[in-house]
This record gives sequence, C-alpha cells and structure tokens, in this order.
Amino acid sequence: MYRYALTIEYDGSPFHGWQVQNNISTVQGVIFNAIRKLDKNCENFVGAGRTDAGVHAIGQVAHVDLGTDRDCKTVEKAINYYLNKYPISILGAKKVSKDFHARYSAIKRCYTYKIFSRTTDLTFERSQFWHVRHLLDISKMELAASYLVGKHDFTAFRSSICQAPSPIKTIDSIKIKSEKIRDGIIYEFDLSARSFLHNQVRSIVGCLEKVGCGKWEPQKMQKVLLSKERSKCAALAPPRGLYLSKIKYENL
Repeated sequence: MYRYALTIEYDGSPFHGWQVQNNISTVQGVIFNAIRKLDKNCENFVGAGRTDAGVHAIGQVAHVDLGTDRDCKTVEKAINYYLNKYPISILGAKKVSKDFHARYSAIKRCYTYKIFSRTTDLTFERSQFWHVRHLLDISKMELAASYLVGKHDFTAFRSSICQAPSPIKTIDSIKIKSEKIRDGIIYEFDLSARSFLHNQVRSIVGCLEKVGCGKWEPQKMQKVLLSKERSKCAALAPPRGLYLSKIKYENL
C-alpha cells in the first residue's frame, strides 16, 4: 500500500461533521467514497481533526493508503473530479511514509473563528460567520485571552461528551484581529495548540464575545478557568464561524 497525505478544504454547512456515520452525509464519508472510485483497494482514511457539524476547514489534513503508486497531482485531480458536486476540494496530495499519521503525527493544530459585526442580517455569509449586531473591544478580549494561554485545566471549556482522557491542555497562542468590510467589521480569533478538547475553541470564543461586548470583565475569564465548572462558561459560539485552518507536522 502507498500512503498519501491530503490537504483538504471544505464548507461544513451541508454535512453532519467530519466523522463517518451510517446513512448520514459526512465530510469523511463523501471523500472516502470519492477515493474509492479512484482506487477500490484504498483503506485507512484518517483525518487530523474531527470537525463538528457546520464547522469548516481550510487546512484539514488526512492520510489514505492506496493500492497503486500514483503521481500526487493525478491523485489530487482525480479525487476532486469525483467531489465536484460537493463543497470540498483537495488542495494537495503528498506521498508520505507508512509511519505518518494525520492525527497522531500532528505537532500543532490551528483554528480560526470569525465573527461578523453589522446591524443588518447577513445574506451570502450567514453560514460562514457568527453574526452579531454590536462592536467588540479587542483590547479587553486580548486581556481575557491572556489568562488562557499556557498549560491549564480546561474542564470549564470542554463538552460533557468530550472523550479526552485529561482536561489539561496547553494553548500556544490566541491572537485577535479585526478588519472593516463594507458596512461591518470582521473579527478573527486565531488559536493554536497541539490539540484541543471537544468544543474548547467555541467555548473560549463564546466567553471572549461576552467580554468584547461588555457583559463580562476580562478578569472573569480567569474565574471561569479556575472554577473548572462548565456551567460558569458562556454559551458555545455557533459552529458556522469555526475553521480548522492549519495542521503542522515535523516533516510535511
């Protein structure tokens, strides 16, 4: 078998998440079906991140084993041909060693969350942003975010169904920026870590939005973190604003 790493972009709106499920349309299932049309002997199609329903990706990475040695560009183009009716694109394919694993070989995962602030409803972008009608204070959100950078117990920010064996995670960075566009402002939150807990990013952004709009003081973020109680956390930011933006490896 020949292993390939695929870099993948997708609009998660029409799918029930990444993970393959019986009788439900998922990103993993759709892509694997396309790969099987190229190579019926393919196996071990595994993604670096399991995005939830409605979550997007601009830099998901997955590996797959093919029964035939093929040119990387041929693999990329062929899979995209069979995916042409879906909002999914293979951005690149690369041959990798058999010990490469899309999930376990990753040394860093980067997520971007996007909030669109404007007074009127969104039209074209409604499935790509969290829409709010108020402005957000970046300096206050940056102060609140600083309490979360580093190694902490993130119990307050994990979902009740999170399967991670430990709530201890190390966030490498949280960066926030804004850009004026037409009659509104787009706020982008970039978070990076080796790995995240289930719903951790959306929980964090939900809290940062509370700080940014003035409902919470920045110091409340530290209190939520130290409480280790999910009930103290703000409501989850909606999935439509979340993007798996990049997966980093030692040799890819």
